[in-house]
Amino acid sequence: MADSDIETSSNHNSNNSVSNTSTTSVHISALDGIVNANSLFTVAVFVGISFDQPSELTLTNRTECNAGLDVERDLVVFEVISFAFFLFSSLVAQGLKLTINLLNSKETDEVFKADIDCDLFRLGVVGAAGGSILGCVFLLLSMVEVIQLRLGLLSCGSSLVIHTVLALVVLVSSSLSVYIFTVFYSFRK
Repeated sequence: MADSDIETSSNHNSNNSVSNTSTTSVHISALDGIVNANSLFTVAVFVGISFDQPSELTLTNRTECNAGLDVERDLVVFEVISFAFFLFSSLVAQGLKLTINLLNSKETDEVFKADIDCDLFRLGVVGAAGGSILGCVFLLLSMVEVIQLRLGLLSCGSSLVIHTVLALVVLVSSSLSVYIFTVFYSFRK
């Protein structure tokens, strides 16, 4: 891979736009990554909604630890909100890609070159990344509700439920922290 393929642009002209072959292809790749990740999460949400069963499938022996209708209702609400954020994020990313491709079509001799308003592009990327982050948060909340439906309520203090939720929250929070850090780091470079 050549150095020009991985370099980022800090060349700003007077109208605050970027015009560099490698950065435009990097922008498209980054937006593709957001759309692909959101697609996987959206499938997970649909699978969760379609396989949502009544609480007769609980694996706990204590009836007082069975989750009620409020947990089932919260599960559906969190999954729908998660889907909405993933859809928002994907549509913003697709809109940015469409804009870049339309700008590229004006430059017939430069296929991978587009003049992009940096502030508008950054706002769009923050919107797409923010939608993905919030979608992940609500997907995490829906998974906590699934755990409570299947293994029992957190309030019952079962070590299996607590350890499962703790592992889920720690791993997802860690990965979201890395994602948030890289988004903000990319804007500083």
